[in-house]
Amino acid sequence: MKPYVTLKILEKVGYIEFFNHPHNALTPSLLNDLTSLINSAAVDNKIHIIVLKSGGDRAFCAGASFNQMVEISDEVEGKSFFMGFANVINALRKCPKIIIGSIQGKAVGGGVGLASAVDICFATEFADIKLSELSIGIGPFVIEPAIKRKIGVSAMSQLALKAQTFFSAKWAMEKGLYANVFESNNELIREVQSLALELSTYNIDSLAAFKRIQWEGTDDWDKVLESRAQLSGKMSLSPKAKSYLKNFI
Repeated sequence: MKPYVTLKILEKVGYIEFFNHPHNALTPSLLNDLTSLINSAAVDNKIHIIVLKSGGDRAFCAGASFNQMVEISDEVEGKSFFMGFANVINALRKCPKIIIGSIQGKAVGGGVGLASAVDICFATEFADIKLSELSIGIGPFVIEPAIKRKIGVSAMSQLALKAQTFFSAKWAMEKGLYANVFESNNELIREVQSLALELSTYNIDSLAAFKRIQWEGTDDWDKVLESRAQLSGKMSLSPKAKSYLKNFI
């Protein structure tokens, strides 16, 4: 199946879904499409609530595509590559509509960043999380503000420094990343759909005001995440990162 990003509208709920075989790693093209659809849904009057999800089973998002990352040849290309994640996170942050995350499987790197940047997030017990960036010679710089805002400095440090460890979905729920964890994907789907439909009946202006309050203190993230993308791009050119990526692919 070819990679895709889609938006479907059902009963005032906009379902944004992305997919890239085999583990939903995100390429620059997919990230651009994801940003565009989030921005489109933000201004679509037919949509009151947004659900962010991925296709497939047991893998929500593997983060950045290593196949694409290994092709980075200079700092300009590096910054551009990581701006893809910066743009998605800022689109999620700026969108006036409540965004629900549906995490059916493992989230790694940028996938954890996406889960952290939605307004409320639900998962299955298979949705373990990992930040592997430091172990491969780069760092979770672009996604760090979103993750730290959601789970705090201490938990963020644990994730980043134990870079080869998967932390359980239960741990992620205890730290505040997930609102609830379900035994099956069917249970997850039912909960997300139920909440989305309920919220779609609420006063959309009140929800937008609530979201603005929740995201207070992040107005500088356009500049912050851009600087983090530049740093990530620079680190991606390090011998350690290049060696790891070449061996991985």
